[in-house]
Amino acid sequence: MKLRIAHMYPDLLDLYSDRGNVIVLQKRAQWRGLDVTVDKITLGEMPELKDYDLIVMGGGMDREQIILAEDLGRRRDQLDDAIQSGTVILGICAGYQMLGHYYQTHTGTRVPGLELIDIITIGDNNRVVGNVVCEMEIEGEKTLLIGYENRSGRTELGPQAEPLARVLRSVAYTQKDNALEGVRQGNIFGTYLHGPLLAKSPDFADYLLRLALRRHDAERLLTPLDNSLEGRTQQKLVRKWVGA
Repeated sequence: MKLRIAHMYPDLLDLYSDRGNVIVLQKRAQWRGLDVTVDKITLGEMPELKDYDLIVMGGGMDREQIILAEDLGRRRDQLDDAIQSGTVILGICAGYQMLGHYYQTHTGTRVPGLELIDIITIGDNNRVVGNVVCEMEIEGEKTLLIGYENRSGRTELGPQAEPLARVLRSVAYTQKDNALEGVRQGNIFGTYLHGPLLAKSPDFADYLLRLALRRHDAERLLTPLDNSLEGRTQQKLVRKWVGA
């Protein structure tokens, strides 16, 4: 079976090694014998996006978001068609923010978003920087999301969107805050976690792959991989950042 991945704006949106998320998806699919194609798509290039099973957009600064707003706007209908056809989208940081209604910088400049998910983001003078440990639920099973955030934006979810995960540890929150991280709306996922996120969160990577493959075969299952090394790494990070 063939899997097609679109990596959007890798030359502009690659903050904190976000392209590593594409590499993780590619490798975890190839280790299962899947034929994987990764296409890099940047300014002015207009392939048919519904031909892709997975679309990944990484993070960038305010400057990159402003540069990309017009180019992304021209792709809005294509992206909507892709979503309706079952394409899975992962947005990290700026890639997450631009999927919403708008992003307003800390100076008051409002950058229009794609309005594909029900969120708005407001910039702040104070940055949130540090390692993050979250817990999310995938098809009834709890698993960890681990990454690194460096952001000034504060994202608010509307009624059509749901949080991606519950924060266990972040420099921005304490456990008593019951803080939530990221968004899921249908097959669209957004998060502030870099690092890259999927290298530290293999269960989430495999979930994205399963959803993408269901475009072709609703009953498709992934061959299990040995995640013992990743699991030990996760537990070490949890002990270090969260405690026992």
